[in-house]
Amino acid sequence: MASSTPRIPHHVAVVMDGNGRWATRRFLPRVAGHKQGVESLRRCVKACADRGVGVLTVFAFSSENWNRPVEEVSGLMELMVSALAREVPRLSRDGVRLHFVGERGGLSPKMVAGLVNAEETTAHNTRLVLNVCFNYGGRWDIAQAAAKLAEQGQPLTEVNLDRAMALAHVPDPDLFIRTGGEQRLSNFLLWQSAYAELFFSEKLWPEFDEAALDEAIAAFQSRERRFGQTSAQVSTATA
Repeated sequence: MASSTPRIPHHVAVVMDGNGRWATRRFLPRVAGHKQGVESLRRCVKACADRGVGVLTVFAFSSENWNRPVEEVSGLMELMVSALAREVPRLSRDGVRLHFVGERGGLSPKMVAGLVNAEETTAHNTRLVLNVCFNYGGRWDIAQAAAKLAEQGQPLTEVNLDRAMALAHVPDPDLFIRTGGEQRLSNFLLWQSAYAELFFSEKLWPEFDEAALDEAIAAFQSRERRFGQTSAQVSTATA
């Protein structure tokens, strides 16, 4: 008999969209929205851990975000550095393991040192894996995986590419959430989201709270995940 316990997605991925619009609507600089977004992320991390989610992957800064206004990019970099100093000790106490996923070549030495220190400080934690995609793009991820295999002389197979991806240390996401009302992937986890359940929220990221997370999880729980099989096959497998 199938279990009556609602399924909690093991891996939740989030495009944290709407920080700038949240600030603009309040006649604040866009960076103020990103600061509020950090508060929302802190809330989301705790809520995911409390609900039994094993992996949370968030899109913090995309490869394309370098094209934003200079003052906003500069503010985001400063915010990242200060957030690392403030949040890492707390995350470590809460059992969260940090991974920073993305191209580090264009980042300052101070930033890179902060990322490495955060990963080393939290490496022993097992309650929740938090992947922060920073200077990341889905196409970059596929390209770097292919380049890695070519350098190693390995054939370009699906299995080998999957193992060479920047998120190979965790299973693919079960639930993909995007806030801010937009309905697109925006170059986030293109390879890994092949079978993720998509949920688009009208809430701007600073407004995304525990109730909004529960709504997304409830939507996930209401869906039948077939992975190319028929409903009859899925029913037989879970009976």
